[in-house]
Amino acid sequence: MRKTLLFACSMLLIAALAFSAGAAEVETLVGKGQGFGGEITVTVTRQDGKILSVEAVGESETKGIGTPALENIPQAIAAANSPDVDVVSGATVTSKGIIYAVKNALDPVSYPWPLEQAAKTVEPVAVTAAKVYQGFGLSNMHRIGPGSDDTGTQVYSWNQVMAHALFDEDGRIVALYVDQLEVATPNYDGEGMPHFSGFPGQGGYNLDSDHDAKVDGKTEDTLENFAAEIASWQTKRERGDSYRMGTGTWSNQMDAFQNLFIGMTVDEIEAWFAKYCSDRNGRPLNPATTNEQDLAKLAALTDAEKAMLADVVTGATMSLNDSHGNIIEAIRKAYENRRPLDITGAAYMGLSLYSTHRNGPGSDDTGTPVYSFNQVFANTLFDENGRIVAIFVDQLEVATPNYDGDGMPHFSGFPGQGGYNWDIDHDAKVDGKTEDTVENFAAEIASWRTKRERGDSYRMGTGTWSNQMDTFQKLFTGMTVDEVEEWFKKYCSDRNGRPLNPATTNEQDLAKLAALTAGEKAMLADVVTGATMSLNDSHGDIISAIRKSFENRVSIDLTVE
Repeated sequence: MRKTLLFACSMLLIAALAFSAGAAEVETLVGKGQGFGGEITVTVTRQDGKILSVEAVGESETKGIGTPALENIPQAIAAANSPDVDVVSGATVTSKGIIYAVKNALDPVSYPWPLEQAAKTVEPVAVTAAKVYQGFGLSNMHRIGPGSDDTGTQVYSWNQVMAHALFDEDGRIVALYVDQLEVATPNYDGEGMPHFSGFPGQGGYNLDSDHDAKVDGKTEDTLENFAAEIASWQTKRERGDSYRMGTGTWSNQMDAFQNLFIGMTVDEIEAWFAKYCSDRNGRPLNPATTNEQDLAKLAALTDAEKAMLADVVTGATMSLNDSHGNIIEAIRKAYENRRPLDITGAAYMGLSLYSTHRNGPGSDDTGTPVYSFNQVFANTLFDENGRIVAIFVDQLEVATPNYDGDGMPHFSGFPGQGGYNWDIDHDAKVDGKTEDTVENFAAEIASWRTKRERGDSYRMGTGTWSNQMDTFQKLFTGMTVDEVEEWFKKYCSDRNGRPLNPATTNEQDLAKLAALTAGEKAMLADVVTGATMSLNDSHGDIISAIRKSFENRVSIDLTVE
């Protein structure tokens, strides 16, 4: 109230002075920016090009951490007659949000709002490296909870962290982009949470349809619901501003961590985590904590290290490793899976997950159907014209345990659903049911391996999945995503999404082949010597995953010398 009265009085005084002196009219400009907790609004008064006062309001900024910036930054801007002022130590995100809001008020064309538009105008930091490696890491883990629904039925979920990283020759991170998928039982009352009810025939699962923490019934135990649930899965970045965590979105907090980790090796990231994060919950230590265990870790830090932490927690307070997901492990795995790139640079990097369901193959010897879900991960680098500079695709297929394929990752449904028919020795005969326990639930998810991780044991016809995907990646390098889709439409079968085989006897495929030139047929004959698998069928939609990686792209400024 006192601040509001002072501001009103100052406005009256400014207006009176302007009137008495015959000066230029006083302007009142409003601008917006993104703080740590949410939107920041500023009111700027200006006369004849001079900033007279600035007031900033950010109701969601953290008290005691972000709020000092709301007081100090406006005063500094007015004194300097410019928004280009130093940030408040320990409140970097809030400070930058105020500065951007003032720039938005003064020049809304160059500094537009909402932030989605503004982000496109921000130039990335230029990075030069002698050699660059690309890596993708996937970390899977189970979660029990949070708690149970109002009928006492347990909530469960699994969490998958995906890390797309670029490393230099010394193993230091050049660029990093992390996303995550959490899939929960539908009795979880969080709005926007991706759901899975188990497989058809398992009876569905308790459903809280209106997110009021009360069960409204059960999900439909149908193939249609199984397919619809998987098709609706969205990552935490895709869930956008609707997915908030305390005082910030998941995406904003992850971006803060990514910026922090640039220039570090994975060993240094793990050392940073061990030193500066709570042993209780994996979150950065908060200098304002009252927890004795965390206070003991803080006591071992220098004043400079505490100041660094205070700055970190203005932008990121979420855990880097807890039951929600192991971000640190995903980054480690991206490093372990890295591959050298022969490129001169890149303007964008993209990461995507595309999930589909599969009914089959067939049923087991008791007549119980086989089901699976398929996830395609596309990690792509693009040039300034949208052409693919480098691409790395991997895939995870998770099937019911009555599938007799050796090495196939399994999921039996959630504890309490009775387990699922199990073919232990892969002889196409069911040997019993999987254990209906939390231990089996956890073990199955921990054992999930992508098709690349399954290695040479996962063969498809005449080659491994990895070798065939490498052939496609080489083929698509230099193309735009539009050109990749056009290639698929022209040169792949409408029946099964596989490259047309010049030796086919299928009439439908022969009709497409007849429209091709001799040179195009020769190109196809060369492709199918290295890759015959489908780019879009019930096993997974690789084409759509590549498209999504382009849509999800973020700017980088990478030069490889």
